[in-house]
Amino acid sequence: MADSAVLVGGPDDLSDRIVAAPAPGEDLKIPHRGGYEHFKPTSRRQDSPQGQLPVYEWWERTEIAE
Repeated sequence: MADSAVLVGGPDDLSDRIVAAPAPGEDLKIPHRGGYEHFKPTSRRQDSPQGQLPVYEWWERTEIAE
């Protein structure tokens, strides 16, 4: 099981593209600029300095309710 995941898509200014991986099959929700960027798992893997990591693809943004 990978400890990290690669994020693809989403905002260009998202600083971290390798993040801690959630439990298998779970989505990732990354806080960013007053909201959350949501990433879904894919079946793809990508080479990284940490080895082959699962790829999570951006699918939506939600705002944080005030």
